Amino acid sequence: MPKFIHAADLHLDSPLKGLAKYEGAPEEKLRLATREALKNLVKLAHEEKVDFVIIAGDIYDGDWKDYNTGLFFAAQMSRLRIPVVVISGNHDAESQITKSLSLPDNVTRLSAKKPETFFLNDFGVAIHGQSFPTRAVDYDMSAHYPQAGRNVFNIGVLHTLAEGQEGHEPYAPCTLAGLCSKGYDYWALGHVHTRALLLKEDPMILFPGNIQGRHARETGNKGCSIVSYEGQKIVEFEHYDLDVVRWSMLRVDAAAATNEDDVLGLVRAAIRTELKGLQELQKGGDKLLAARFEISGASKAHPHLMAHAEQFVNEVRQTATDVGAGQVWVEKVKLLTTAHGDFQKLLAENTPLGIMLRSLSSSDYDQTLEQLLRDDFAALQEKLPSELTSGSDKLDLRDPEQLRSVFADARELLIPRLQAACAGANS
Repeated sequence: MPKFIHAADLHLDSPLKGLAKYEGAPEEKLRLATREALKNLVKLAHEEKVDFVIIAGDIYDGDWKDYNTGLFFAAQMSRLRIPVVVISGNHDAESQITKSLSLPDNVTRLSAKKPETFFLNDFGVAIHGQSFPTRAVDYDMSAHYPQAGRNVFNIGVLHTLAEGQEGHEPYAPCTLAGLCSKGYDYWALGHVHTRALLLKEDPMILFPGNIQGRHARETGNKGCSIVSYEGQKIVEFEHYDLDVVRWSMLRVDAAAATNEDDVLGLVRAAIRTELKGLQELQKGGDKLLAARFEISGASKAHPHLMAHAEQFVNEVRQTATDVGAGQVWVEKVKLLTTAHGDFQKLLAENTPLGIMLRSLSSSDYDQTLEQLLRDDFAALQEKLPSELTSGSDKLDLRDPEQLRSVFADARELLIPRLQAACAGANS
């Protein structure tokens, strides 16, 4: 009974985003994560004795900085020593990659000029697919794929958004009805980084997800699928984890906390719970947990956390290092706590502090500041380094929404300091 690996979206040497640099951060492991995940794929292929491998696009993350990326991929494919069929996606489209290397003899890249069918006669399979000629393919490539061949197991390979998927560019759009009309037995899709089984049978249509999460929004286990078939029927399929860095969002409710130590205790418990689940899933593996923390809730600890935010963030990092024994890296800590009910009492008081807090808390305050400082922020925007003004978390001080967020953050820092100063003056 033949079986094959279906993988996609390797994004080799993609720079993992959000890599805050601090003492003890595992920069080397993060930098090499996509390569290690590919090594795991090769190891899996050997252990499971698969007959061939399909990679449905985005092998690379874009044009190579040097030839090392291409050399690494070629070396791993040579180690497989079984047939490998690949297509290019939007990130490694024919127009995107300016450098090139010959592929190993066991690797076939399907044409970017038109759909192509590749036969593996020893396994009774016909593989239909087409590489992206350019990055932004805005038409249904699958519409031009041939109809299914007779007396073979037909696999369609396509890099696409398909339908009903969100969070990715709408490249090579297609419909499930259109895919089904080709009469194939299996559709090996790529492009969507979250594993998704769009149709279980007649035909099976599957996104395996990417093999390694690249940032905090790509959480959970990442890997590939192994599919077994007999004749024109799928017998079984199973997901296998390949990732070496597991991204996770840890949400901590600090409502019951009265001080920083209480919050850190909750952080410690959240880490232990996540690590336990990860260790059970990986069966003794060596994954790194890359965690983003969201600390929320109306808490008595809020004034102290906001007044000493930098110290608290580093306390969270220290806690993660201690509990995780080097297995946990803190990507970011987002402080989303709010003031406890005592703060509302202060707001209502007819005291200098109460009057000042009411002024700071009003929406009119932000609007007035925005009008006064608009020109200053526009000038400052031009002087910011590029790493702050590009990417998914870019800072744009000309954006009213972002300005209001900045003012809110500043207010959250200022209010607890005013409270502390007044308390000190009255003591």
